[in-house]
Order: sequence, then structure tokens, then C-alpha cells
Amino acid sequence: MPVDVLGYMYAATVAAGGIMGYVKAQSIPSLGAGLIFGSVLGYGAYQTSQDPTNIGLSIAATSVLGGLMGYRYYNSGKLMPAGLIAIFSCIALIKQLSGLILQPMKH
Repeated sequence: MPVDVLGYMYAATVAAGGIMGYVKAQSIPSLGAGLIFGSVLGYGAYQTSQDPTNIGLSIAATSVLGGLMGYRYYNSGKLMPAGLIAIFSCIALIKQLSGLILQPMKH
């Protein structure tokens, strides 16, 4: 079973972004959202590492986070942090879906 390294890196980036938002701006919502989404994404990466076809949680969390951050980027025009997380979310979503499509069929 291959380890979902990209999934773990994405989860760590989201969690670290929440911590950075708290450190720089004393933003408790950034801290909470970063840690919650980072934890959910980390668990999703664990699930994907155990079974590469088990991407439901990862897809849901990535889609919600990407949508929220994409909306924030659209309204603010600021690349950091909203635009960057939206871009990372798109990359993670493409990776998750392509991994499912490229998996050999189980009989």
C-alpha cells in the first residue's frame, strides 16, 4: 500500500497555515479552521494510504476548503493565503480523482 505523501503534505500545509494565521494576526478562526481541516485531511490521507479507492473524506474536505478559499480569493484578490490554498486544493483534488481513475479495477 503506497503512502499518500501528497495528502499528508497538503494536510500539514493547511494546519501550518492556520497556525501562521494565528501567530501573525491573532486569528482564532484561522487557527481553528486550519487545525480542523488539517486534521480531517490528515485522516483522509491515512484512509487513502490504507485503501487508495477510499477517497470520499479527502474529496469532501478538499472540495469544501477549496470552494471556501476560492470564494475568499475571488472577493479579496489576495493570493495569500486564500488563493494559494485554493490552488493547492485544486491540485489535491485532481490528484485524488486521477488516482481513482488510474486504479486497476477490483473484481
